[in-house]
Amino acid sequence: MKDSDKSLSIFPTAAEDLERARQNRVDNAAYRLAYADDDFLSRDEMRAVRLQLEWLKPDIIQEEQSINSTVVIFGGARFPEPESEPSDIKTDQNNDIIRNIRNNSRYYQIARSLAQKITKLSIEHNGQEYVVVTGGGPGIMEAANRGACDVGGKSIGLNIVLPFEQTPNPYITPDLCFQFHYFAVRKMHFLKRAKGLVAFPGGFGTLDELFETLTLIQTKKIKPVPVVLIGKDYWQHLIDFEFLVQQGAISSEDAELVHWVDSEIEAFDYLKSRWAMVV
Repeated sequence: MKDSDKSLSIFPTAAEDLERARQNRVDNAAYRLAYADDDFLSRDEMRAVRLQLEWLKPDIIQEEQSINSTVVIFGGARFPEPESEPSDIKTDQNNDIIRNIRNNSRYYQIARSLAQKITKLSIEHNGQEYVVVTGGGPGIMEAANRGACDVGGKSIGLNIVLPFEQTPNPYITPDLCFQFHYFAVRKMHFLKRAKGLVAFPGGFGTLDELFETLTLIQTKKIKPVPVVLIGKDYWQHLIDFEFLVQQGAISSEDAELVHWVDSEIEAFDYLKSRWAMVV
């Protein structure tokens, strides 16, 4: 129900009844309103309801903010701003690994610059199109949200509860900073409004999100969107698409679902060219 329609209803709102219930001094778990009972909502039997709530909350808020389309930026959480020392370097890591982490930190500034360019375009569309969305964490994700913030635009962060600490980076637009329990629902939100996906060097999480998207495009479960891989050397060492083609595991057309670049300018120009094709 829209706020403007509330006064037309003859029924009390859920919020009004919740306030009345809180004034009641009955302290009994069974007597609590079901939608205000955290213990009840956390039960295994309520999983379907929680899945629905995790889908609805971010979707409704983005609709209220008139966000029609997004650009997803993925990348490693362990690649910090170049001036910063990686926080999770361990004493037992060899010098090559430490050197590689520091070398890969150059992608932080590339992600930040790309997000600036995309967000300027978003602002031209009243912040309703091409809104940057990330996983909400540190590293490349932080850089992308930071780039959007640099130019006065909004951006989205889709965080998830993990056994180890992950807190939202400080550059996400507060009203668009979400937290998930279910990876599956979070992935759906990454793609629902996506007009493009940019993957920077990263680890398991980045690969998971990248291949999920490619699979959905390949199987036509979603409409095709441009997929850009930034960092040719990194990605071509990591993934040999030509090998998959030669083995008959994918088609040559499947291998062309990704576009390889090394800079934010190349990435932005490619995205704009693809968007122009569907205008």
